[in-house]
Amino acid sequence: MTDRDDVPFDLASMRKQYRAEGLSETELAASPVEQFARWFKQAATDGGLFEPNAMIVSTADAEGRTSARTVLLKHFDVQGFVFYTNYDSRKARDLSENPYVSLLFPWHPMARQVIVAGVARRTGRDETAAYFRTRPHGSQLGAWASAQSSVISTRADIDAAYAELAARYPEGEQVPVPPHWGGFRVAPQTVEFWQGRENRLHDRLRYVEQADGSWRVERLSP
Repeated sequence: MTDRDDVPFDLASMRKQYRAEGLSETELAASPVEQFARWFKQAATDGGLFEPNAMIVSTADAEGRTSARTVLLKHFDVQGFVFYTNYDSRKARDLSENPYVSLLFPWHPMARQVIVAGVARRTGRDETAAYFRTRPHGSQLGAWASAQSSVISTRADIDAAYAELAARYPEGEQVPVPPHWGGFRVAPQTVEFWQGRENRLHDRLRYVEQADGSWRVERLSP
């Protein structure tokens, strides 16, 4: 049992009163991707966010054991939301067993969240290679140097692997695309737009995909 005097903050009293204007059904775009594009533009330009494309990716393995981590969104369109990773990582192993995934964009300075639930599928190798070529040289080397999610003895192991790769592929020389590295595209089935309101009576509007490919909008109680 933790002594209350040892806790540096009174967590029960930590709260912010959201005073943002609400979100109504009449303001929404026809599709969740269009609405996401609107909100993302605001987050990227006026939101005061360090990395507006940072999202929490939550997965579960075949036994239902969950895990979550922060990943950067690298592309979105009507087909879905794309991120890249090592295919031997825990998230990729989870997705190979259970492709259902949740993405959360925590835009706290704007009192907004976007929550995407959908199915993840690997991107094609051509698409992966095209993105890989846009990465900084050091990030390309890092994709080779790290056996993501595996246990290592010391930080020196990673630094040595990187140094060896940097010697083999100096700046300006093309780095091959790792065969164990690539993208996932999350095709959304539901997308919720959450706007903080006063007294914790938030606006929550969720797009739900229909059988014919159209979207139904429903309001959720806060």
